[in-house]
Amino acid sequence: MSALILDGKALAKSREEQLRSSVEKLIADGGRKPTLATILVGDDPASATYVQMKINACKRVGMGSLSIEMPASTTTEQLLAEINRLNNDASVNGILLQHPVPDQIDERACFDSIAIEKDVDGVTTQGFGRMAMGEPAFGSATPAGIMTLLRHYDIPLEGKHAVVVGRSPILGKPMAAMLVNANATVTICHSRTENLAEQVGRADIVVGAVGRPELIKAEWIKDGAVVVDAGYHPGAIGDIEKTGLENRATAITPVPGGVGPMTINALISQTLESALHRFKASAE
Repeated sequence: MSALILDGKALAKSREEQLRSSVEKLIADGGRKPTLATILVGDDPASATYVQMKINACKRVGMGSLSIEMPASTTTEQLLAEINRLNNDASVNGILLQHPVPDQIDERACFDSIAIEKDVDGVTTQGFGRMAMGEPAFGSATPAGIMTLLRHYDIPLEGKHAVVVGRSPILGKPMAAMLVNANATVTICHSRTENLAEQVGRADIVVGAVGRPELIKAEWIKDGAVVVDAGYHPGAIGDIEKTGLENRATAITPVPGGVGPMTINALISQTLESALHRFKASAE
């Protein structure tokens, strides 16, 4: 068999057309242009590239962006003050603090200072808790994008055994919670899991979210599994070795062009949703 390619790049492009129409309608109805504020601390080239990709996506759908760049010497207190300013700026609908920040900054404290209604990247503790409990909240962008991709391609989740390899608070853990909420049976593994190959081998759905190049070997994955790779490393490889999987898996995400575009799409979709909530509230 030939695996179905879960084409995140194509889906994101299609969804951007829908988002542009929604943005135009909101503005025509008298609403403000939805705006995403991005905060980049330091001068890491990869982080700067990721931020620019998000700004470009905003532009493509007719949304505004506000780019905040802070020096690598920034303190936690200075970053908290900037986030507080954006929390109180009515023209800003979403706030993205680019991860990672320099070591001297308390990243968790800064994430959690983002107002929940502007937490469009789904990084706050409160937002995670609400999402895990099935309450309204913006999901962490990468897992939310993956769920949109799986739904679009009608990948069955209910009753399936999903193995998520990775436990980060903005990827592995929220991914597991979203799959549980979709009635999958979920096992969370990580780089220190014993018998990792055996755990992965039982999975109907494998999600690579561990951040290590090709840690998950193709031979571990059973025939007919759905393979989702959220990793990206130099040389265009992910967290999952793909050799031969194109002929054994039911469906697979390419690297690049699978999960990455859907992460950005989820971010701008949730920024629009935040703007729509604000507009609706102001009209009541």
